[in-house]
Amino acid sequence: MYALISRERIQLPPGTVVRMPGTWQDYRALCDSRGDGSIPRIKYRNGEILLMSPLPKHGREAHLVAQVVIAILDQQNRNYEAFTPITMELPEEGGIEPDYCFYIDNWQAAVGRDRLQWGTDPAPDLVIEIDVTTYSDANDYAAYGVPEVWLLKKNRRLAIYSLQANAYQPQPQAVA
Repeated sequence: MYALISRERIQLPPGTVVRMPGTWQDYRALCDSRGDGSIPRIKYRNGEILLMSPLPKHGREAHLVAQVVIAILDQQNRNYEAFTPITMELPEEGGIEPDYCFYIDNWQAAVGRDRLQWGTDPAPDLVIEIDVTTYSDANDYAAYGVPEVWLLKKNRRLAIYSLQANAYQPQPQAVA
């Protein structure tokens, strides 16, 4: 299968990552061409569009890490609302699609909702990213004010980051 990227259609073989220059309007056109589908994943940052077609390993690992979070939250008897897939956008600034996100402290703001409005609704308390292809960067979430990012890196090591002064700092354990 060959990669095909146009305003009308995106077709990427699994495991493909494409990085290309683009405007916010280009990003929105690609998102619209995908419709309600979640593949490929599309990210916009600083005049650059990144497209990624995940491998099955990506989904398995996202599910596994999410199950760890759920087990911790259940053990702590905490309420939460979780989403996957979800698109987070700040118009003209950025667009990103975390592999999983959890509303924990703000769970009541998200429960039962089908759509969230970034900039109006609170940010998720925790985002999970699976980095199979070096596509992910915790700092991409700083503009959204996500307090904590868990990033499972290619080497299967879990890195936990906490937002402090508009940048993420590595943490020895989960903060959420």
